[in-house]
Amino acid sequence: MERFDVAVIGAGAAGMMCAARAGQLGLRVVLVDHSTTIGEKIRISGGGRCNFTNLQTGPENFVSHNPHFSRSALARYSAADFVGLVRKHRIAFHEKHRGQLFCDDSSGQIISMLEAECGAGGVAWRTGCSVKAVLRDGARYALDTESAGTLIADSLVIATGGLSIPKIGATDFGYRIARQFGLKIVEPRPALVPLTFAGGVWQPFKELAGVACEVGIASNGAYGAGHFSEDLLFTHKGLSGPAVLQISSFWQPGEPLLIDLAPSLQAAAQLLEAKRTGSAGKGNVATILSRWLPRRLAHALCEMESGAAGMLLADCPDRVLEALGARINRLSVLPNGTEGFRKAEVTVGGVDTRELSSQSMEATNLPGLYFIGEVVDVTGWLGGYNFQWAWSSAVACAAALKR
Repeated sequence: MERFDVAVIGAGAAGMMCAARAGQLGLRVVLVDHSTTIGEKIRISGGGRCNFTNLQTGPENFVSHNPHFSRSALARYSAADFVGLVRKHRIAFHEKHRGQLFCDDSSGQIISMLEAECGAGGVAWRTGCSVKAVLRDGARYALDTESAGTLIADSLVIATGGLSIPKIGATDFGYRIARQFGLKIVEPRPALVPLTFAGGVWQPFKELAGVACEVGIASNGAYGAGHFSEDLLFTHKGLSGPAVLQISSFWQPGEPLLIDLAPSLQAAAQLLEAKRTGSAGKGNVATILSRWLPRRLAHALCEMESGAAGMLLADCPDRVLEALGARINRLSVLPNGTEGFRKAEVTVGGVDTRELSSQSMEATNLPGLYFIGEVVDVTGWLGGYNFQWAWSSAVACAAALKR
C-alpha cells in the first residue's frame, strides 16, 4: 500500500499536465495509466506534429451544455501560457491556419516536454497498471490496481478521456467512475467525425468521392446552432473534411445539414444574369457552372436538376436555373449517422458540468474527486482547441489541489 496526496488516472494530455503542475506545487503525485505507452493521442494528432493549441482560443470555440463552464479555466491558463512552456523547452513550432500551432518536428516533443515537467515535479509513474476498482476510504480514495497494489490518495483526478479512437486504448472508465459516485453523464457520442448517408440518399453523390470545395455548413442540434465556413470533402460513404468534422459536434440524428456549396456566389441570380446578357457565351449550363464549382460537382448538380448539364444556358428555362441555384446555395441533406468512435477525433458529452466546479474541476458534492479534459462535457472545435482545454482544465485542477 502506497500513500500519495494526489492520484491522477490517465497519462494523456490533461493527466500529465495536471500531475506535473501538482507535483511542482509540492504535492506527492502518482500518475496511473493502463497502457505502457503514454500520450498516444498527442502522438497521432496533427499528422504526427500535434496541433497543440490555437492562438484564438476562447469559450466560444467549445460546445457544452453550459457554454460558460470553460471560461474560468481558459482565462487563467491561456494559449499564450502554453506557448511559453513550449518555448521554454525549445520546441520549434509554426502557425498553420487560423491560429493553429504545430510542432515543426514531431508530436513526440510535446510528450517529452510533459514527461520532463512531471520529472521536475517528482511524479511517480505507474504505467501498464489497470485500476480494478476505486473506493472512498473515509476522506481518501483507494485505487485497487492489478500491478501496483493499493494506492491511497487524498485527492483523485480522472483524466481518462472519452471513447474516441479505441485502438489507442480509449475506454469508458471515466464515465463509470463518475456514475459510481453519483455524477450525471451527458450521453457521449462521436465528434469531429465524418458523416454518413443511406445508400439511396447518397446515390447521386457517390461519383463525387474525392471532390473538395469550400462551403458554408450549418445544423441545429443538442448544443444549439452551429455554422462553419471550411472545406468539405465528398467520400464514398458521405461527407468529411474540416467543415463536416466541425459541424458533427453540433449535429444530432434526425437533423438535416444545410450546405452552401458556393458561399461567394448567388448562383441563381448569377446564372439568370449570364443567360439574360449572354456574358457567359454559348456554353452549356454545366460548363458555365464549372467556372465556380469543381467540374464533377457542377455536372452532378445539373443532372439532379432536370438534366440541365447538357442544355445550353440560353435554352435552359429560368425555373430550372432558379432551382439549380437554390440547390447550390441551400443544399439540404440528411445524414443517417457518423463513422463512429473509430474515426472520431474527440467525444462530445461526458461528465455533466453541473456536477463540477468551473474554478477547480472538483465534484461539487464529493470533496477530493476531480474530472479534467475530454471526459468532461466540454468539446472544442477542430484546430487545437481540445488540447488547450486539456492544458487549462489541468492547471485549474492542480491549483485547487494545492489549496
